[in-house]
Amino acid sequence: MAFIQFSKVSLAFGDRDILKDVSVNMQTGTKAALTGANGAGKSTLIKIMAGVMTSDSGERIVQKDTRIAYLPQSGIVHKGSTLKEEADKAFLWGYEIQKQADSIGEELSNSAKSETAVQKLAEKQSELLSKLEDSGWYGRETVAEQVLLGLGFSQKDFLKQTEEFSGGWQMRIALAKALMCAPDILLLDEPTNYLDIEARNWLEKFLSEFKGAFLLVSHDRYFLDHTINEVYELFNGTLRRYPGNFTHYEEVRKVELATLMAEYEKQQQEIAHLEDFIRRFGAKATKASQAQERQKMLDKIVRIEIPENLKHIHFSFPPAPHSGQIVVNIENLCKTYPTARERKVINNLSLVIEKGEKLVVAGRNGAGKSTLLKIVAGADSDYSGEAKLGANVSVGYFSQDSAEKISGSESILDRLESRLPLELIPKARDMLGSFLFRGDDVFKSIDVLSGGEKSRIALLELLLKPVNLLVLDEPTNHLDMHSKDVLLSALKDFTGTVIFVSHDRGFIEDLATRVLELKCEDGKDGSYRVFPGDYKYYTERLEAESESLTGAGNEEPQKDVKEGNELKSVSRLSWEEQKKAQAEVRKLEKNVEKIELLISEAEKQKAILEERLTDPSVYSDGEKAKAVQKQIDEVSKKLEELNIQWEEAAQKLL
Repeated sequence: MAFIQFSKVSLAFGDRDILKDVSVNMQTGTKAALTGANGAGKSTLIKIMAGVMTSDSGERIVQKDTRIAYLPQSGIVHKGSTLKEEADKAFLWGYEIQKQADSIGEELSNSAKSETAVQKLAEKQSELLSKLEDSGWYGRETVAEQVLLGLGFSQKDFLKQTEEFSGGWQMRIALAKALMCAPDILLLDEPTNYLDIEARNWLEKFLSEFKGAFLLVSHDRYFLDHTINEVYELFNGTLRRYPGNFTHYEEVRKVELATLMAEYEKQQQEIAHLEDFIRRFGAKATKASQAQERQKMLDKIVRIEIPENLKHIHFSFPPAPHSGQIVVNIENLCKTYPTARERKVINNLSLVIEKGEKLVVAGRNGAGKSTLLKIVAGADSDYSGEAKLGANVSVGYFSQDSAEKISGSESILDRLESRLPLELIPKARDMLGSFLFRGDDVFKSIDVLSGGEKSRIALLELLLKPVNLLVLDEPTNHLDMHSKDVLLSALKDFTGTVIFVSHDRGFIEDLATRVLELKCEDGKDGSYRVFPGDYKYYTERLEAESESLTGAGNEEPQKDVKEGNELKSVSRLSWEEQKKAQAEVRKLEKNVEKIELLISEAEKQKAILEERLTDPSVYSDGEKAKAVQKQIDEVSKKLEELNIQWEEAAQKLL
């Protein structure tokens, strides 16, 4: 069994302990996440596990022949080969085994050896060839193709030179190589950073079927909940294990944190009392010795710290100015990019967006999502058709280019405070903390910030402006899980309208009220469909369509989806019909929720009655026992009826 074992591993940078006596054991079947606040040392721990960094002390043991694949957060660049050739480098271990087997073959044919020596060489060669066979190395071309296509590359990309790919796609190449090298243990540091939803979904399926062990860092809660079954939290240099998925870990930590907060507040009061005594009486001769004793007591206190990633900070927008009911009206919108055939990335899109909607624009990379957002925000006027804003609509637009507008020598804190209304200035540091600027980070000069840090500043400044339409292109890209929660909560409470693109499925599912799907396939102009439900409804519909196409079902085309251009099977719906369809979906959802509540109440009632039946005063009395059993039978019958009703109601939502 392959494994990596850590025992009492420690590492310090200067006077700061990054790891303190960390022990962990990863073996075949481990499916784990590593979490902790930014700067806690997660990447450092993974590097030490991968063997690319050494610790100050402790022991790292790796089982012989264990193959470890490691993916860092960033910084990998490939050049000098085609994508297909680069992918084949993931199988170098197999070529090495084949080389050893061939060498033995030559030795057997070219040397006069004893029968015993020949047998040993033959057995060794057979062992090597069996190892190749069992590893699937002979099917490497098929594996490489499946992984590359799954991560979003196309067949025509295979012959491209790797230097033609951008930074994000370079990291996808690195991830592909890590997955296809038949590793025993995968160490992945934020593998989802550069993936769209389709690629994330593919990676999620890959990891769920992976036979080896993996440890990964990710800020995507949905992805973690569907891939891992244990969580390691790194806090103040110590590592602690929590069984269960990520949501379960957060629930457990929430309870622990409540206790910790109470102890923290009590300790803060004690510290404040000691500091006050020292400040008041430290200079008085008659109290000097007592003040010194208080100082010794203060110095001995082991300060309680609250994990930054578990602190809950609420952020709210300025009130959205009043606007008309129709916020955006798009009619016959077309956007063409000059290529050999003048490809229309958006073709005859017609859509009405109402006040208060949270519309997510979905689709693969290159489908025109960012292009549409630019047009709506007024940042792109090179199109045909109309994209009109409604009465009194004011737009706040965030894109990945927003960081380029952030510059200056002032500190982060000074910049934010100069842009805040007076009543919010006391909350400036909390706001910055929720966007990952904590402690002394707030005093950094704007000009020394990275692109990701400037992007977070741009997003925070946008959210503080009084607008009623937010157009957000991947706002979660540079945020950790806690920051995404803060942003999500604020957007859900926002009374204005939101049009957004995101690759974080959990974020989309919690926010979107309607889905616009864009498609722009090779050789075809762009088409679209509008789904009048939330993102979960959208994905369920796609799954149903996929099953229908593969013959798994014989469902009729759904009539509540508005389709555009080449999608002729469903007639286009008017705006009023769309609203009617949306209202029908909401009605069905409420009915399902109502039935679920009744089922829950009936189950509780049945449990209470069954508990009563175990009471000696009841089961020893024939009449009482009979009466209680009758009630149980009635509730059981009611439960059966409710479950049938639930199945019928849920089926209508599919």
